[in-house]
Amino acid sequence: QVQLVESGGGLVQPGGSLTLSCASSGYTANTGCMGWFRQNPGKEREGIAVVYGGGGFPLYADSVKGRFTITQDNAENTVYLQMNNLKPEVTSMYYCAADDVVVGTLNVGWYKYWGRGTQVTVS
Repeated sequence: QVQLVESGGGLVQPGGSLTLSCASSGYTANTGCMGWFRQNPGKEREGIAVVYGGGGFPLYADSVKGRFTITQDNAENTVYLQMNNLKPEVTSMYYCAADDVVVGTLNVGWYKYWGRGTQVTVS
């Protein structure tokens, strides 16, 4: 059984930084694709950063390029999202997702496994 557990969310002031972690069990991080998505109430979930190829190939949404960095620790089966220069508009629930078939897409519908999310609030 695959489990993805997010951590690292919280309240941060504008301009601050946070690092989110997604620890996986029952899933090998260096296969397929893992990444981060976010969703606000009443809005569609959107992909913001994913990584595939054992961590060697990151893909970012335009809205976060240059400010967010996704990395992967294959030994720990964990994916991280370093978020810098945070702005209030990135306040959202952040979800980790993974799939052992898909690679290189931010499309929500392709991902089989999901965590429960961690809240990020910038205020």
